[in-house]
Amino acid sequence: MKEGFRQAMAWLHTWAGLIFGWLLFAIFLTGTLSYFKDEISHWMQPEVQAHPLDDARSLTVAQTYLQQQAPNAARWFITLPDSRDPGLSVMWQDKVDPGKRGNFIQKTLDPVSGQPVQARESMGGEFFYRFHFQLQMPHPWGRWLSTIAAMVMFVALITGIITHKKIFKDFFTFRPRKGQRSWLDGHNAVGVLVLPFHLMITYSSLVIFMSLVMPAPILASYGSDTRAFFSEVFPATNNAPALGQPAPLKSLVPMYEEARQQWAGGHVGRVAVNNPSDVNASVNVFRAGSDRVVHDFGSTVSFNGSTGELLRVSGEQSLPAVIGGSFYGLHMGHFAGPVLRWLYFICGLAGTAMIGTGLVIWLGKRQLKHAKASAMPFELRLVEVLNIASMSGLMIAIAAFFWANRVLPVSFAERSDWEVQAFFLAWGLSLLHAILRRGRRGWVEQLSVGALLFVAIPLLNALTTSSHLGVSLATGDWAMAGFDLTCLASGMFLAWAAWKMQHRTAPAPKAERARPLTLKQEAN
Repeated sequence: MKEGFRQAMAWLHTWAGLIFGWLLFAIFLTGTLSYFKDEISHWMQPEVQAHPLDDARSLTVAQTYLQQQAPNAARWFITLPDSRDPGLSVMWQDKVDPGKRGNFIQKTLDPVSGQPVQARESMGGEFFYRFHFQLQMPHPWGRWLSTIAAMVMFVALITGIITHKKIFKDFFTFRPRKGQRSWLDGHNAVGVLVLPFHLMITYSSLVIFMSLVMPAPILASYGSDTRAFFSEVFPATNNAPALGQPAPLKSLVPMYEEARQQWAGGHVGRVAVNNPSDVNASVNVFRAGSDRVVHDFGSTVSFNGSTGELLRVSGEQSLPAVIGGSFYGLHMGHFAGPVLRWLYFICGLAGTAMIGTGLVIWLGKRQLKHAKASAMPFELRLVEVLNIASMSGLMIAIAAFFWANRVLPVSFAERSDWEVQAFFLAWGLSLLHAILRRGRRGWVEQLSVGALLFVAIPLLNALTTSSHLGVSLATGDWAMAGFDLTCLASGMFLAWAAWKMQHRTAPAPKAERARPLTLKQEAN
């Protein structure tokens, strides 16, 4: 009975991993890149210069600019620069139709001079973050698909633990240059090494979208009035309406300092001002999510804008909100400092490698049966094409996205859309190439192209901007320098992988391997 159960779990682990493996590889890799979303955005907008942080100065600069450019706006939004995102972002909404969506104007300011920065249009790291859970699909289909993939990933993790009864022993076993055995050893090692991370990141993604995938409790409690549920979970600030009586807005700096005192030194992420030129102006100071693990969606301190009087402080979170905020905070990793963020990044790469090695193992086992045949079955050839395009092809697409940012003219219309189109165009071409070039040749050629593209990114950056490695290292702009160095390291790794693939000796098919593998053999 126990052996039959393990065989069933092995079957589920194998096929769940195969059917969703290509999608999960893309989700994991883009999610891993999202841990450095702000740094990627900084590299893709080199016009935004990094300065020593001074929140009081930045807040004064933003208020002065908005009072000059949008004194009669319905709302102001100010996002302060931090150690990862050096830009001072201001946004305002016209008073013509305050309830109309999209009626906003946004500018990035230099936090020292207060002048607008003419930064190139780019989605930056936001593209990878959005693709990670929306898959560049219309709402809500992309979220549904990525959430289903997360469910399958969670099932694959649980069944993998059940299937590999010697999982921890296998972690200390690695046999290099042993063909499929080496791939299986690597799959087990990366799977066990960061297993707690895999379980946390997968389960927390389900918690984040629980209202999407598990709406039954909400419907049972609130009926058709689901808006009431979200109003309780994300309470509004209940701002007073404008009275139509002009009044000057008080300085935002004292309100900022008072809010930090209320949070015992907690960081401020954003400031919102409603009706800034009215006697009933209100100021809401929102806490940043980077100073603690538990993310609080409604941590706000509110003031009367015309008098500076403290109006209210948001209450403590309920226990369910704390639990949900904990999973959200752990998944997003906003609280992580540089060292922990790199650990998140490495664990994410390990998860990506686990998925990739699993796909290679599945195909390799079945290719051995047909090693002497003149033609490979269609289904195996299809898996081979998808493996090449989903892994090495995705790396080429990512590199093409970065290349497009530097090659497209700064003033080019809709250039951020063209960066995304370059990503998908390169990915589509890699799929076509994988169809035309079989097996090892396809792998070697695509890995080589990816290596060349990534290694050349620091050189391309030096040729097209003044923020090359020589400048970024000298000025201590580690986000810009770290991006170039990471691209260089990625290119070297892909070059090594192409060299290993080129010189890999295909294992000769043995008689016992030519027989069909049982589920028990696959599980072991």
